Amino acid sequence: MRAYQLVGIDTAMHLLRPGAKWEFTGGLGFTRWDDPRPCPSVEEVFETIEKIQKFEESINTILLPEQREKMEVHLNSLQKELDA
Repeated sequence: MRAYQLVGIDTAMHLLRPGAKWEFTGGLGFTRWDDPRPCPSVEEVFETIEKIQKFEESINTILLPEQREKMEVHLNSLQKELDA
């Protein structure tokens, strides 16, 4: 089980359009874009997230037992929310 630290739309957007003002709403995509640069496509954002995930997976992170336990509790809690 892995908890990603960097993966997310915020991080992807920071890499794609640093400093842009935007809002992203689930299935609707970008609902606000306040930046002179072109808005990235949803596909571009998710491709960037996949690249960030692959980078994180390439790091040999070693957790202490108490860190692993805390992470597992958190991930299990998130999974229960998603399943509800």
